[in-house]
Amino acid sequence: MRLELTGRNVEITPALRALVDRKLAKLTRVLNDAVVSAQVVLTQEKYRRITDLSLHMRGDHVLAGKTTGENWTDSIGRAADKVAQQATRVKGKWAERKRRATSARALPPPPADTQPDDVAPRIVRALRYHVKPLAIDDAAMKVEAGSDGFLVFRNADTGAINVLYRRKNGDLGLIEPER
Repeated sequence: MRLELTGRNVEITPALRALVDRKLAKLTRVLNDAVVSAQVVLTQEKYRRITDLSLHMRGDHVLAGKTTGENWTDSIGRAADKVAQQATRVKGKWAERKRRATSARALPPPPADTQPDDVAPRIVRALRYHVKPLAIDDAAMKVEAGSDGFLVFRNADTGAINVLYRRKNGDLGLIEPER
């Protein structure tokens, strides 16, 4: 994580830098190292200590907190608390999105024996095919060239409707009606 620490009317001492580093370390633990960079501007106006904290995270998220306090520990702590609250909200949204995005492929298939015997299988209509008259050799070339595993066609020799399909071993199977 890149840290940009700026002091306005304040000298950045090693103790002040260590305090900022400690607070940011807690935030990076909460966010699982999703923080890309941090900008901290420390300003002193008379008796007020102002901390402006901005965290830039992956996914173009920016978390910001601006607080005032009587001392630096209080001011930096409050700003870090504000940003931590925003971080838990963003992290919750990330987790919710992951939970919602479970695809059907990731789920295990349902056991086949849990379906009652009296329930008929569901029939899903596929595409409608224009049945063209073709010779068996022409149909075989179409199945080999196409992405579908089968072809419904009218046999040019017999006039009957046939189905030509690709078998698991790579050969082609032909289904012809009885005459």
